[in-house]
Amino acid sequence: MSVITNTPAGPPEGVLGQPAESRKAAPATGLPATFDDGTEHRHSLGLLTADGTTDGGGSADSPVPALPAGADLRVVPARHPWRWVGTALVTLLVAGIAYSLATNPRWEWGVVAQWFTAQSVVNGLLETLKLTVIAGTLGFVLGFVLALMRLSASPLLVGVAWTFSWIFRSTPLLVQLLLWYNLGYLYEKISLGIPFTDVRFFEASTTTLISQFAAAVLGLSLNQAAYSAEIIRGGILSVDAGQLEAAAALGIPAWRRNTRIVLPQAMRAILPNAFNEIIGLVKGTSVVYVLAYSELFYTVQVIYNRTQQVLPLLLVATLWYVVITSVLSVAQYYIERHYSRGSVRNLPPTPWQRIRANLAPGRRPAHSAAPNPTTASPAAPQAAGQEITRKDLP
Repeated sequence: MSVITNTPAGPPEGVLGQPAESRKAAPATGLPATFDDGTEHRHSLGLLTADGTTDGGGSADSPVPALPAGADLRVVPARHPWRWVGTALVTLLVAGIAYSLATNPRWEWGVVAQWFTAQSVVNGLLETLKLTVIAGTLGFVLGFVLALMRLSASPLLVGVAWTFSWIFRSTPLLVQLLLWYNLGYLYEKISLGIPFTDVRFFEASTTTLISQFAAAVLGLSLNQAAYSAEIIRGGILSVDAGQLEAAAALGIPAWRRNTRIVLPQAMRAILPNAFNEIIGLVKGTSVVYVLAYSELFYTVQVIYNRTQQVLPLLLVATLWYVVITSVLSVAQYYIERHYSRGSVRNLPPTPWQRIRANLAPGRRPAHSAAPNPTTASPAAPQAAGQEITRKDLP
């Protein structure tokens, strides 16, 4: 980066003994036509070379003398030696890990390929996805209700919501799953009717209702709701209260204020943490193996207990979890990009746009910063003492 400083006009006497009339201002910029050593400045933003020409253009009405020895202007790129050292070390580390994975026969990649798409493994994967979708949906819906309760003016609603989050965030998920699965020991029957009377509309055995799947859904959903409530509450509180006051002053109904003004802005703060919770929920479904429910991890356990191929089967489960979380990460990127339209001037380029920009010569990614007022219009006059920065020089 080279910087050309527009210094204030000097005294009537010229620099280095030159007459004052020899110093002419460059047109359209206000920059002096000569440097302090008497060398002519042929272009307002160009660079003088050793042969007297400029790299930025300018008129050729008269020859320009070469710069004195040692006074040539050169753009020297910044050097980052430690960046190259770090890149080399990381490259060696990654190459070593890849070589170990490819050459160590104990990974048994053939066994991994054999079981990766086996029907039993795929069925366990589908059960994992089913638990994730159901528990995630119920957890975030209930968490949204709890967040609104925490923000309400009713002390009872605030107390109930706070107590719920406190209890379910204070106990391990494994304990909650076992408690729901053994609920029949505490209550033999579950009934629905009018409290404190003998009127019953529905009644069934607890062990019949609370199956392995129901216990897994209850445990995962309620645990997820406790964390989701705090995430949603924090996102709502991040929205400036002045916007709500302005919307209320305009007569916008409360429902539209919350759905059209608060929530779209709160989503920018909610989404990153919400997707972290969903990714954690995908991996958290592996805990339900204690209920002998045939999700992915339990299915893999059953297989390697029979075949004694522990590491390859664990690698099969690991790869499937990586695939699921990778898909969720891609979805997170595009959803966050959608909701960032109100906070950034230009949307960041997608990975596909970056690839096309890198492959096409002379093209840049779609995202570009706002124009610099000092470089957007080179012909605009600059005030005395103002610096002109050329960041786009080769």
